[in-house]
Amino acid sequence: MPEPEQRWIRAASAAYTTAHGNVSKNALGSSFVAARNLHASNTRLQKTGTAEVSSILEERILGADTSVDLEETGRVLSIGDGIARVHGLRNVQAEEMVEFSSGLKGMSLNLEPDNVGVVVFGNDKLIKEGDIVKRTGAIVDVPVGEELLGRVVDALGNAIDGKGPIGSKTRRRVGLKAPGIIPRISVREPMQTGIKAVDSLVPIGRGQRELIIGDRQTGKTSIAIDTIINQKRFNDGTDEKKKLYCIYVAIGQKRSTVAQLVKRLTDADAMKYTIVVSATASDAAPLQYLAPYSGCSMGEYFRDNGKHALIIYDDLSKQAVAYRQMSLLLRRPPGREAYPGDVFYLHSRLLERAAKMNDAFGGGSLTALPVIETQAGDVSAYIPTNVISITDGQIFLETELFYKGIRPAINVGLSVSRVGSAAQTRAMKQVAGTMKLELAQYREVAAFAQFGSDLDAATQQLLSRGVRLTELLKQGQYAPMAIEEQVAVIYAGVRGYLDKLEPSKITKFENAFLSHVISQHQALLGKIRADGKISEETDANLNSCGLTLNTSLVLSLFLLVISICNRILILQMYSDCLKIKVP
Repeated sequence: MPEPEQRWIRAASAAYTTAHGNVSKNALGSSFVAARNLHASNTRLQKTGTAEVSSILEERILGADTSVDLEETGRVLSIGDGIARVHGLRNVQAEEMVEFSSGLKGMSLNLEPDNVGVVVFGNDKLIKEGDIVKRTGAIVDVPVGEELLGRVVDALGNAIDGKGPIGSKTRRRVGLKAPGIIPRISVREPMQTGIKAVDSLVPIGRGQRELIIGDRQTGKTSIAIDTIINQKRFNDGTDEKKKLYCIYVAIGQKRSTVAQLVKRLTDADAMKYTIVVSATASDAAPLQYLAPYSGCSMGEYFRDNGKHALIIYDDLSKQAVAYRQMSLLLRRPPGREAYPGDVFYLHSRLLERAAKMNDAFGGGSLTALPVIETQAGDVSAYIPTNVISITDGQIFLETELFYKGIRPAINVGLSVSRVGSAAQTRAMKQVAGTMKLELAQYREVAAFAQFGSDLDAATQQLLSRGVRLTELLKQGQYAPMAIEEQVAVIYAGVRGYLDKLEPSKITKFENAFLSHVISQHQALLGKIRADGKISEETDANLNSCGLTLNTSLVLSLFLLVISICNRILILQMYSDCLKIKVP
């Protein structure tokens, strides 16, 4: 007998015995028959029901949505000073973006055994203890591309200029590694700033990192803005190799200052090739820390696509202060001046991303102009010495020179470019090669001349030339000059055409000389621009221009003196007539 039937018979026998006691075998047999028939009917029903249930389940399974959305979440243990301690998030990555239940974003920085330290990108008053925090699975990134040109964005790449959302579909991580040794090539192309003192004495090349350092209110930002405005002459052309896209990163500045800067660039028609990344003083410290890296990623897009870009960090002192604030609140050990131990790496990993790529990697470049603010001219402080050691040279601005009226207030002795003349056009090398030596000798002799000792003719000539060259290097704000115009003006200075002029007349001579050359000798400027050097023919033409203008100026001054003398003589005669007594 099959096993199921035996189980049913035993169960029926036990139940009947319990209810009626001992019964006859016939009665028991009839009970067994009834139980067996009942079991057979139940089995048939079960088979039918199982088939129906199987078909229903099969239909449901085939039509079901099998996607499962799992999120790893944690809870806020404490919140304060822009730092959230979060329990959970066991698999979160360093620098991963996380999202709070209020919608605010944050970045995980401290990965500790029992909690995660998260810096908040915004106002932490919107977060409270116990709030849910979820991973996004993405390392912090920003939109990149030409769609950002002409826009003002925050440190996360969100538009803040009221012109609608950014249309870019490409995104890059903010913390990418710097290019290695193989993709790089030495700096060899000039990056013209339009400032005579910089392009002649401290040349900057594409792919270089040149520090602008000085006290507050000495014209650091002005040099950077003039450099951006000067690129208009190249970006208006069609040659992509000459174009230079600009990114200006404002860190810890006033909003009014950023607004004025954007207006200045707009008035100069320079915003069309510029991106402004703003993390103002009222923004959270994590945003001020992140802004330079975000701007660098935007610049790297152009570099990696075979184009040229310039990025200005204004200024990295405030980024270091923001990073110090975050690190101390995250309980990281402080070091010198309370900065964390990795503050050098903070700036080195940023500035090393500026590079000139070789042709196999597109031939693009990213040039960096970091700005550092010093206190009372102290370049030996922690952050200034760090950045000086990382960069390829520095432009040092002095308060004393600024208040003397020498603007830009560049100290030529302390300013240096470690790339040197490799980043200069040949024409500028030819005219400015002796100027730096003459200025250096002038500074040495000027110190002794203060004692009033007798000086020989050669020393007096050196002092006279140095005063006039210093005067020649003065330049107005927001008035960058083309390289061929700079060459012509400096040529006049180093060839001695200014030696007979009073220093106060040099600015007037420069304006007259430029107007004369632009109006009468446009072909000469075009030849300097096209050839990139001063040939014998060009030298002769420049010489004749200088002599002609110098002669005309001397003649005009001579006529002016005669005119003044005549007027004095007439006045004297008139006075004498008044003194004659009539009888």
